[in-house]
Amino acid sequence: MNYSKPYVIAEAGCNHKGEMEIAKELIKVAAFFCKADAIKFQKRCNKELLTPEQYNAPHPNPANSYGKTYGEHREYLEFTVDQHAQLKEWCEEFGITYSTSVWDMTSAKEIAGLKPKFIKIPSACNNHYEMLQWLCDNYQGEIQLSFGMTTHEEEEKIVRLFEENGRNKDLVLYNCTSGYPVPFKDVCLLEITRMREKYESRVKAIGFSGHHLGIAVDIAAYTLGASYIERHYTLDRTWKGTDHAASLEPDGIRKLVRNLNAVHEALTEKEQEILPIEQVQRDKLKYRKR
Repeated sequence: MNYSKPYVIAEAGCNHKGEMEIAKELIKVAAFFCKADAIKFQKRCNKELLTPEQYNAPHPNPANSYGKTYGEHREYLEFTVDQHAQLKEWCEEFGITYSTSVWDMTSAKEIAGLKPKFIKIPSACNNHYEMLQWLCDNYQGEIQLSFGMTTHEEEEKIVRLFEENGRNKDLVLYNCTSGYPVPFKDVCLLEITRMREKYESRVKAIGFSGHHLGIAVDIAAYTLGASYIERHYTLDRTWKGTDHAASLEPDGIRKLVRNLNAVHEALTEKEQEILPIEQVQRDKLKYRKR
């Protein structure tokens, strides 16, 4: 297997708590301290995405809510398209790639207008075929898409849509289990092998989007062939909000990048039977019949 250099995405999502200065700090830390390749936020048009009942219902976990209703909570955490343009500008200033997950047609159109390198389709929206078709027709960048809570039949339908539009080589598919956090028994890493066997020749790449604890699993995902690694990212796991507890703090992302790069460097075969570093030891230590 030829291993591509791992591409690490720090998924900030809504872990900025609705504050642009926190978002700027997330970008700066991801770029300079963590040395991640990209940082990803989220964009939702909440009144399009949610039914009136969902919008006006109380948050299921009031302790994590930023509003009296779930709709108010989501609006509080939402940045405008102009704010996203500012996030992209900061990313360019700090030398890290900007991206965003889009959850609905309005958000897809707004973010596509910013022309980011890639747009992410979350598991919850990967069957929004109207939005997928619009992106195939109108957005020329890379499209990344997670397969959490998705049947094999739905997976095939998604990939065929991209193939029929000649966009499958711009598509990165992610193995993902949708849960926050996900216990190790439900990570199901061997799904990466199944996805590679079925889709690797048809799409750009296979990735892994993890919601588990720690970073050991991500190393295994990479060795199984997932060249894109995406992890939720926060400045403080104790902050108010639903995603912080399933996120890595800066030192976690930094160690993940460091360890993945080390494994990438180590995943080679010997260029010769006895390496130069070994020859020194062979001359000194190898048994010789006296």
